[in-house]
Parts: sequence; structure tokens; C-alpha cells
Amino acid sequence: MIIALFYPLLYMIWGSFRRWSPSQQIGETEFVGLRNYISLWNDPNFAESMGVTLKFAVSVVTIEMLLGVGLALLLDRNIRGMSVLRTLFILPMMIAPVVVGLMWRYMYHPTIGTFNRFLDTIGVERVDWLGQNALMSVIIADIWQWTPFIFILSLAALQSLPQSALEASRIDGATGWQQIWHIKIPLMMPVLIVTCLLRLIDAFKVLEVILVMTEGGPGLSTEILALRISRTATEFRELGVAAAMSNYLLILLMLLTAAMFTYTKLQEVRANRLRMAVEADD
Repeated sequence: MIIALFYPLLYMIWGSFRRWSPSQQIGETEFVGLRNYISLWNDPNFAESMGVTLKFAVSVVTIEMLLGVGLALLLDRNIRGMSVLRTLFILPMMIAPVVVGLMWRYMYHPTIGTFNRFLDTIGVERVDWLGQNALMSVIIADIWQWTPFIFILSLAALQSLPQSALEASRIDGATGWQQIWHIKIPLMMPVLIVTCLLRLIDAFKVLEVILVMTEGGPGLSTEILALRISRTATEFRELGVAAAMSNYLLILLMLLTAAMFTYTKLQEVRANRLRMAVEADD
């Protein structure tokens, strides 16, 4: 743990307080205190990248949670060929992110892309997918790839629900929608919160798909914070500033994690009370 986790973390934190270029050993760098952190507060490009990151992460996680849980509820039944459908649904997340970025970039191509050729066949004007609509296009690609992640975890949570609770609700005359809203979703909530947290953390760090599809453009419209950190370190050769950006992102994710774990504990208490109430009715 010390070698694999804490040493690199402390190394990054220490580097964020120094003026550091890739050609220097860290011992040769100049200590600048909080200058790297303070400079980011006055950097409009950093603020814009943070805003793009928040818009991207909130959008993809919200839509993926809705679609993933909805698909799990839809496919949680015994139908012929259901195992094949479940396998097909999880294929997108098995594809390498670079391949996903290339595939969607070609489909979004303004002249030979699949989407614009389809629009031509139905007589609709072509769309500048990776221009004015670049952020929306990247969001669609991410939703396609990672909704299966939400789906497979939601389906596992559904299949682990106590059948006694569902049977008791049927006996009491609950409809399918009432079971979903008052039994299934509350009992699934601890798993859903952890799933949402994992996906949210990953959404803040996504890099390859956006790098391949848009390279952060046009302008800074799709330059999320992970991409800006990479450019600051490699193109601008400012490792100290890049480390400071990484620490800002780390602090944000730690706050989100703490808040969601606190909420998870509260939901677990609620779910346990619900189970106890159902068992008492039995």
C-alpha cells in the first residue's frame, strides 16, 4: 500500500508545490508554495475545463443511471433468449476506449459519417456533430459505452432482492409500478448509490474517447479537466501546475465520495427497516 498508493500520492502533492518541468529532477525544482494553486483560480481556461467536466459528468451519469436501471427492470424476467440479450447489452463496455472514440468519430464524420448519410436519406439537413454539437456527441458516445455497466450492476441488485418482500407486496395487492417504486428501488438504493459513485468518479477522469474524437475542441468546448491536466504536463511542460489540477480534482472527488457514502449509510438503515417490517408482517 505504501509503495503502490501512498508514495505516488505524496509525490504528486509535493510536486504541486514546486515549479517543475519534465527535464528536472524533483530535487532540482524551486519551491513555490501555493503559487500553482492560486494561479489556477485566476485561469479562465481552468475554470472552463472544470465547468465542461461538471456538465459532462452530471449529464452522462444521470442518463446512464436512468437507462441502466430501466433496462435492468425491463429484463429482470424469464424470457427465451434473455441470456443472449444480456450478453449483447454489455458488449460496448468491453471495447477499448480508443476504439470507441475512433468508431464514433467516423460515424460523426460530416460527409461520410453514418448519421449524416442517414439524415440525407430522410431529407434532413446534415448536423455538425463534432462542431457546434461536440459536447452532446461525446456524451452520446459515453452513454452508449457505459450504460451497460449500470445495467449489469442494477440487474445483479434486482436478482438479489429478498423474494419475501415482493411476495408480501403481491399479496397486499401492489401493482407492478408500486413494487418498483416502494419495494425494488428502495431495497436497491445502497447498490445504486455505490454504482453511481463509481461511474461518477470514472466520468470525471475520462480521457481517451474525448481525446480521439475531438481533442478537446472546438475551442475548449469538450476539454474536460483530465485532458487539460494531460496537456499541461506534456505540451506546456508544467508538471507542478498539472499536479495542482490533479489535487483539485482529487479533493472534489473525495468530497463527492464522502457525501455519497454518508447517504448510502442512511439508505442502508432505511432498507434494513423495510426488510424488518416485511418480515414482521410475514
